[in-house]
Amino acid sequence: MASKKIQLEILGLSSSQSQSGSFALVLGEVGGNRRLPIIIGMFEAQAIAIEIENITPNRPMTHDLFRAFSINFDIAIEEIVISDLKEGVFFARIICQKDGKRVEIDARPSDAIAIGLRFNVNIFTFEYILSEAGIVLTEENDSVVTVEEAIAAGDEPAQKKVEDLATDKLKEMLKEALDAEDYERAAKLRDELNRRN
Repeated sequence: MASKKIQLEILGLSSSQSQSGSFALVLGEVGGNRRLPIIIGMFEAQAIAIEIENITPNRPMTHDLFRAFSINFDIAIEEIVISDLKEGVFFARIICQKDGKRVEIDARPSDAIAIGLRFNVNIFTFEYILSEAGIVLTEENDSVVTVEEAIAAGDEPAQKKVEDLATDKLKEMLKEALDAEDYERAAKLRDELNRRN
């Protein structure tokens, strides 16, 4: 289906109202006022948040492995396209190029976006998808939160008082969280450290 291609940007993550343990990844139309929320799982939200927050895991995650593989075999990632919507399910394509040959790889939107972030490429969709699934958020119903807030939302009460801890203690806790590969907690700790700098 021929349709106008529209660039999107990541606006944030919000807890899914419909599915427990899921997040809505909210994409916004660049230069426009429409939003495209896509429901994703906790793992995918974590993979996206880690890249947005510039957290380096001790061991490569799946999307980092894909990036290393692509770079080592000279495969360029050109763009990510949210390419279709069928019965409420979004589809995406990773647009690649090697030796002048263009290849489109089918992917879940959450994986494609996590990979796209690692290559710093643009995200696009088509007008007909935004017309069908896009929403215009008013100030009253705009519940988009930052990535850090979404990740921190699941923390236990004892962990919510990080702002009361000494900076040295926070740095130690951040190292422990990274060693344990607890990236959700690491993002919250890093956010608090950044606020103090």
